[in-house]
Amino acid sequence: MTKTGSLLRVAACYLIGLLVAGAWLGWGPDTRWLWLDGLVADVLATLVVYAFSRRYGNSSFYDAYWSVLPPVLAAYWWASASPDVNDTRAWLVMVVILVWAVRLTANWVYAFPGLHHEDWRYPLLKDKAGRWEPLVDLVAIHLIPTFQVFLGMVPVYVAVTRTGRDVGWLDAVALVVGLAAVALELAADVQMHRFVRDRRPGEVMDRGLWGWSRHPNYFGEFGFWLALGLFGLAASPGSWWVLVGAVMMLAMFLGASIPMMEERSLERRPTYQDVVDRVPRFVPRPPRRATA
Repeated sequence: MTKTGSLLRVAACYLIGLLVAGAWLGWGPDTRWLWLDGLVADVLATLVVYAFSRRYGNSSFYDAYWSVLPPVLAAYWWASASPDVNDTRAWLVMVVILVWAVRLTANWVYAFPGLHHEDWRYPLLKDKAGRWEPLVDLVAIHLIPTFQVFLGMVPVYVAVTRTGRDVGWLDAVALVVGLAAVALELAADVQMHRFVRDRRPGEVMDRGLWGWSRHPNYFGEFGFWLALGLFGLAASPGSWWVLVGAVMMLAMFLGASIPMMEERSLERRPTYQDVVDRVPRFVPRPPRRATA
């Protein structure tokens, strides 16, 4: 299947998912909680994505859903909130989310070869599941990431629905952190794409941002979710629970995503051990000098 045909199928999948979610929000039962309405709609759309994943035997149908859903969910919450909500803060939040979503989705489109390809992590999970493979596919690959992103979006719900708090210095900090995080991710992705295009067999990436952090893209991604938490905190000072989503993202990156990437890199390119010895794992900082 060509890349264009694959992208059209993924787009159709997301369109159907959003239509199903919208139908539930428009004509389904009212839960009386705006956040819960959003969660149910999110899960319904995820189930549509899961159905496409099973139909085509490729769980990478889910990959771009990570970045497509947040701006839609944020816009729904804002549109459904009280007219007394601080629109300036809501616009600042939406700008950060939209810039992040466009960048991340565009990067996925650029790198996605087509539905003949599946993210290498998914077969690892499914092959170990045996007869429970459909359930592992549903829960581990589709539903858990959906709940993870939703948790990261909780401070956005607070920021675009909570009234009575003017925009202040913490909103400015959140805006700067969010845009800087997206810029860092963009720079890291561009550097990696150029490296992949020109690399020699066995060569490992340790240039630019990747010479200061082995995973600058994950560091930037964490910065984005932290920025959303700061917006929530600005709208509701003292509500430190709005940072739980960012903390969970950090735990996922440090406890699962990065270890899996590191193990795979070491298996495929033994010289990557030299990068591990010199380059910081997560937070960018000057690399250590190579020892003789």
